[in-house]
Parts: sequence; structure tokens; C-alpha cells
Amino acid sequence: MNLPTLPAFTLPAPLARIASRLPQKPPAWILTLALNVGLDRIVPRDSMEALTGRHLRLRVLDAGLSLDFTYGASGFTPRTATGQPDLTLSANLRDYIALALREEDADTLFFGRRLRMEGDTDLGLLVKNTLDAVDWETIQRDLMPATLIERFRAKLSHPRRQVA
Repeated sequence: MNLPTLPAFTLPAPLARIASRLPQKPPAWILTLALNVGLDRIVPRDSMEALTGRHLRLRVLDAGLSLDFTYGASGFTPRTATGQPDLTLSANLRDYIALALREEDADTLFFGRRLRMEGDTDLGLLVKNTLDAVDWETIQRDLMPATLIERFRAKLSHPRRQVA
């Protein structure tokens, strides 16, 4: 499936000023929800063991956001931004989207100084290798509106039976 190429952009400064003043917990909650959707279906939990209990931070530079989260038995969860994170990934929103769409890979962004990793190097390599192993085409196909609508219709037509 060929999607149009993502244009180069940076969030406008007025939007970034607003985003940076908002609470960081709601976007962190959305991020962890999205990551948890991919667990087991996209990335097996056993490959995530090294992340258990680690403090991760995703910084969206042009939006002024810092999203702190951790991984545990129940998957990814937001966490408070206290203390130094074990690993911080920093990039602009456009670069994160390009990474997710597989228009760019982590190595290209890293060596082009558009993605920064700070902290535990081994943990950074684990995250990079996990991103490289993800089948992004399947994710894109599964998240297309027509696919989501079809799944929703299937659930409506075959509701789960309730046991009395």
C-alpha cells in the first residue's frame, strides 16, 4: 500500500507554546494506549522484558511535550516525570510520524541528528531493534478507516454471548 509522502513540517510556534503548557499526562496516556494496542499483536511481550520498570521519556521537540512512561506486567503506563529517565528519545513530530510510516528508519534519523537517544545505550538499541522488527505495513493496513469500520461492524453483528 503506497501512502502519500509526508511533507516536511514543524509545528507552528503558537501551537507549540499552547501544547507545551498543557498537562503532559493525557498525551502520555494516549501514547501508552497506542503502544499497548501493539503488544502481542505486533511485538511479543517476551521481547519487552528489558523495559520492565524502566523510566522512558519521549520528547516531541517542536511541540514542547515530554511524555514519560514505563513498562510493567500490565503493559505500558504513564508515569510522573520525576527523576532522570533511563532512556530519552527526542525528535520533532514529523520525524516520529515518518518513523511510524516507515518513510524514515531510526538509523537515518539518528545519523542525520533528527532523532536523539540519551541514557542507557543498551536500552536504546533494544528500542531501535524492536522498531526495526515491527511489521508497519500490517499496522497501516489494520488502521485504515475501512478496516476499522469492518471490524466495528463485525463486532456489532456478532456480539459476545453473556453467560447467565
